[in-house]
Amino acid sequence: MNGIKITGCLFGALLLASGCSTMNTTGGKGDPETVMITYHVKAGKEAELQAALASAWHIYTTEHLVFAEPHLVVWAAEDGDKTRFVEIFTWRSHSAPDHAPDAVKKIWEQEQALCEARKGHTAIEGGEVELVGGK
Repeated sequence: MNGIKITGCLFGALLLASGCSTMNTTGGKGDPETVMITYHVKAGKEAELQAALASAWHIYTTEHLVFAEPHLVVWAAEDGDKTRFVEIFTWRSHSAPDHAPDAVKKIWEQEQALCEARKGHTAIEGGEVELVGGK
């Protein structure tokens, strides 16, 4: 897991450096949408999910679906011996995930297969958030 912690620290530094320049305050359909996604990872699938998240990020950026910053991925223990990842990033538009290309849909299926529902939570859950704080 050390690689994930380091990745999270690096992305955390990027988040702090970016301030709130991509904060969504208007909520319109064409406006950016910052999201926080929680992945409840199946035991032993942590490295595979980390690779899938990296692949997804590559596709998102190549397809110009997201802003480069903020992008934060962290992991935490859950229920003692289980793991969850949390990812925060900003879609360029509220409609971007609704009109995702096939390559994105395929990676989402892979991510779903690496996660599991827990204690009333779906395997992958998330929604829109607002960035607060800043420089």
